[in-house]
Amino acid sequence: MKTRSIYRCSMCGTTSPRWAGKCPGCGQWNTMIEEIERKETASRKGGRRDVSAALGREALALQDVDTSESPRLHTGMGELDRVLGGGLTVGSIVLVGGDPGMGKSTLMLQLSATVPGTALYISGEESLHQIKHRAERLGVAGADIRVAAETNIEVVAALIESVRPAVVIVDSVQTMMTDMLESTAGSVAQVRECTALLTKVAKKAGIPIILIGHVTKDGMIAGPKVLEHMVDTVLQFEGDGMYSYRVLRALKNRYGSTNEIGVFDMSGVGLREVPNPSEVLLSQRRAGEPGTAIVAVMEGTRPLLVEVQALVSPTGYSMPQRVSTGYDARRLQMILAILEKRGGIVLRQNDVFVNIAGGIAIQDPAIDLGVAVALASSATDVSLPSGTVFMGELGLTGEVRHVSYADQRVQEALRLGLRTVYLPRAAADTLDQNLGEALVPIERIAQALSILN
Repeated sequence: MKTRSIYRCSMCGTTSPRWAGKCPGCGQWNTMIEEIERKETASRKGGRRDVSAALGREALALQDVDTSESPRLHTGMGELDRVLGGGLTVGSIVLVGGDPGMGKSTLMLQLSATVPGTALYISGEESLHQIKHRAERLGVAGADIRVAAETNIEVVAALIESVRPAVVIVDSVQTMMTDMLESTAGSVAQVRECTALLTKVAKKAGIPIILIGHVTKDGMIAGPKVLEHMVDTVLQFEGDGMYSYRVLRALKNRYGSTNEIGVFDMSGVGLREVPNPSEVLLSQRRAGEPGTAIVAVMEGTRPLLVEVQALVSPTGYSMPQRVSTGYDARRLQMILAILEKRGGIVLRQNDVFVNIAGGIAIQDPAIDLGVAVALASSATDVSLPSGTVFMGELGLTGEVRHVSYADQRVQEALRLGLRTVYLPRAAADTLDQNLGEALVPIERIAQALSILN
């Protein structure tokens, strides 16, 4: 098979033997991307047709496919296994992205020590001495860890074939390059070709490969979008640099749910799993402060209790500020309109600030009721009763709408010693009647605001 490097326009598909700033076909600028063109000889083509005819392949019924020999590989880290859907799938490609300093390399090095069997750690960013020093700082024993500082993807593929590890970690995919392309490492063509080769190796050898990916200034994984389509799982490692907590969530997962999250705590000796994030997130809360409320939300199948903090103050500007951290700013505008129209609390001449304590972001609409009550508490300077939890989505007419997994939310609140739960009546009717004393079913936002009287 003959190969050569060509340049193809991403807009019109025109090819050229050399790079050009302007496409000769459509006239667009900076659209010529390097690719590898493979040409087969006539004998090769004929041989391939003969082989295909000789094999006589048949399509199997889905129920006849044997999966008994491809069990999940548990990583030894419960939070990571939760996000992956029960562990690493044999032969899968996992892409882990995140901002610099979030702890991607730290997580992967710790994974190398906890996974059963031999782990192969390929680094294109650090020398072997640097990896060793980092492992000593993290307390990672290296008996079953093989390390290599290599950026040539063909050499990496040969290492995988010779070592035959249980898992392979490549840090990072943007530093890998193939000699078949002239472009530098990190280019669109290099990232695509290197990922394609690693995918072929993973499927053939049945070895899971984890790729660490850089992100752009917009938080997107650097490289072509096709990179996310080629891999089986895309994980995002996120957090606020001012906090020690890190959240690992799945953006794509062919073998599990994308609603699960894993919570870690970054310390001087590495990442520590947080099996009970609700207790940690509420550990620094001071009861009796106006403008704070506890809300029960769901992240996948895990209930979380988080503290919503709101601050309402007279504005000094012609246009009041609306600032939210960890909560959708557009949804905040909607909550303010509902409070004014349905709750009688006018905040149009006030600056409004909303923060989700702990540096995490919440998308669950069940947080609406807690945000509204916290805003009303800050506006009236009246604190909410201690031991109270809120859950419920707000409609534009002021109704408190049903939320899913109400039972898990209530049980989590009671487990942490909270005594009263405000929730939609529709959700309360589905719960155990023995919880009646702890539940306060409501139908309208005005009923929830009466707690401030």
